[in-house]
Amino acid sequence: MSTKIAPSAPAQRRLLRDLEQPRDAFRHLGPNWFASVMGTGIVANAAATLPLQFPGLRTAATVVWACAALLLVVMTASWTVHWVRHRDIALAHGNNPVMSQFYGAPPMALMTIGAGTLLLGKDWIGLDAAVAVDWTLWLAGTVLGLLAAFTVPYRMITRHKAAPDAAFGGWLMPVVPPMVSAAMGALLIPHTPAGQLRLTMILACLAMFGISLFAAFIVINMIFSRLVHQDMPPAGTVPTLWIVLGPLGQSVTAAGLVANAAPSALPGEYARGLAVFAEVFGVVTWGFAMIWLAIAAAVTIRTARTTGLPFNLTWWGFTFPVGTCVTGSIGLAARTDANLFRWAAIALYALLVAAWAVTVVRTARGALRGTLFLPPPTPVPAAVRAVPAPALKAAS
Repeated sequence: MSTKIAPSAPAQRRLLRDLEQPRDAFRHLGPNWFASVMGTGIVANAAATLPLQFPGLRTAATVVWACAALLLVVMTASWTVHWVRHRDIALAHGNNPVMSQFYGAPPMALMTIGAGTLLLGKDWIGLDAAVAVDWTLWLAGTVLGLLAAFTVPYRMITRHKAAPDAAFGGWLMPVVPPMVSAAMGALLIPHTPAGQLRLTMILACLAMFGISLFAAFIVINMIFSRLVHQDMPPAGTVPTLWIVLGPLGQSVTAAGLVANAAPSALPGEYARGLAVFAEVFGVVTWGFAMIWLAIAAAVTIRTARTTGLPFNLTWWGFTFPVGTCVTGSIGLAARTDANLFRWAAIALYALLVAAWAVTVVRTARGALRGTLFLPPPTPVPAAVRAVPAPALKAAS
């Protein structure tokens, strides 16, 4: 008489079957997950002002914004559980030279949803409520973003030692949030009381524009140097090359939005100067963004053909950065009245939606299986290592 052996618990489950226990989904949840909120939110926000408007587009965009807002709530709650139950791993993420870079994602996710609330959510909840929500998320995102822009580079200087081939697109993540603050803050300038408060708001946006712009130029230079002086980057990090588009497209967007708000906050000559700056800087930076887009696409295609392009959360780098190029192109189209930028915005938006659709399906599949909640097998890039505490003491 044979005895039938019952299958193990993980084998019986269809949901999260790659995990030993469902609760393990919270164990290795890193800040990089907030990139999914950013990538989904930008799909909605870019559609709000797209040059090609057609019936149903705004409704669809508003639904996508609502989904992104719900995803933000879920991610925030899940990350809170992660910190409460697995504080040691959460602290290890902050000390990890790769994962720590993605602490820039949560503040950008907050501000992306806040801007969407003002652009689209007001249709459902009213303007006053939308402004209140946007102010709350913008203030929280700005504080967290400035903290990331200081803390992560400081820890890279004092605690980590990077090898010559260590630079990757993720190094931009902690320094981009102030640029998002500048762009999204410009939308709130008309809703700021006139006088010193409004003046302070626009000057703060300009200052944060500068913080991110110069830091991004430095990091982009290191990334390009790594590409030309070292071997091809690991396949898992190739999608992060697209993150370079983020500060480029967002700076074009920020310059245009600040210039739009300037007449209500600054004397006429300064407002006119910002308008000229927004157009000249925008066109020049947009040109560099397009050549980098071509380089990133070529490297991505080459990697996919030669070694394959394994799916991981870095694929969200195909979404938000491209979205900033869409919003930058939209702003330039309105400012220059050039069809070049109108068609560029439409073409880039089609690319954004296609990339988002593929990435969201792959993410959902990996999340339902539990695969994406497993820890990475090795640090990426492996050449980056933390400096041991004794070494730090000896060097001081």
